Amino acid sequence: MLRILLGVNLLALVAALVQSERLSDSVQHYMRMAAWVQPLLFFNLALLALLCKLLQRQAIWIGRTAVILLAAGSAVLLSDLSRLLTLDEGGWQRLMRAGLLGGITAAFMLSYLALRVSALSPALAEARLQWLTARIRPHFLFNSLNAVISLIRLDPQRAETALEELAELFRALMRDPRELVPLADEIALCRQYLDLEKLRLGDRLNVQWETADLPLDLKVPPLLVQPLLENAVYHGIEPAGDSGTIRIGLMRRGDALHLDLANPCSVGADHQHGNHMALDNLRERLALYYDLEARLDTGEVLLADGRREYRVHIVLPCRGHWP
Repeated sequence: MLRILLGVNLLALVAALVQSERLSDSVQHYMRMAAWVQPLLFFNLALLALLCKLLQRQAIWIGRTAVILLAAGSAVLLSDLSRLLTLDEGGWQRLMRAGLLGGITAAFMLSYLALRVSALSPALAEARLQWLTARIRPHFLFNSLNAVISLIRLDPQRAETALEELAELFRALMRDPRELVPLADEIALCRQYLDLEKLRLGDRLNVQWETADLPLDLKVPPLLVQPLLENAVYHGIEPAGDSGTIRIGLMRRGDALHLDLANPCSVGADHQHGNHMALDNLRERLALYYDLEARLDTGEVLLADGRREYRVHIVLPCRGHWP
């Protein structure tokens, strides 16, 4: 919808520039045109939102033809209504011109959106997802194996459990990056990862979970939370001399899943650079899965006691997944 709004208004602006002899006149032309374009545009978007499920069940050419006819027909109706209200004697030629402009604009936007979809072909998207899928840092594997070795004599059962958790992490890495996974699996994977980190960090690592009223069968991208936790441990807990707490919140708000993660902030450029690399990776993965419907916000927050926290906030669209 955002691309359609911007695209149609850009076409209207170009038309105003073409019609105007002087640049200063183009603003007035655009304002007059917008008074007709905006109501028509919002009416069509609202109608398409109501009819989307019906149109999606049709053949592609039927759906596209229906959209073009809808745009042309609504343009004719709005132009006729405007003629009646203003008592303008435009005649049928004005109605035909309005319908033709509405249909051509709809066809242009459909062509642009189809071209964009073909550019993001499944093969290309799969390759990008495969490349962007989070990889566990080598230092984590090295440290985890050392921790397991130290446990073999002291606590063989815990060492065996740790190896099983490590195997689960690598099994998750080998999944098809195109397939969504249940939220329960992602949370379980994160708990296993934190258990492994706690083997070497001990009481320095504290974790607070908030997962009230959460549908655990909700499908999310694989390795959504685990890379954020690895980032929080590597850049927030490890550099600090004392203990630190990572806070993770998952909650449902309306038709969206909200994920909040906060970790202590350490001073240094390495912290910032590492965080930005991982977050840019995740931001592009979310764009491939959800386009513009997902959001990722980050930033440092100064607490009342003088400490600083690095916070990550993610919003995922979940329409069609809620009971």
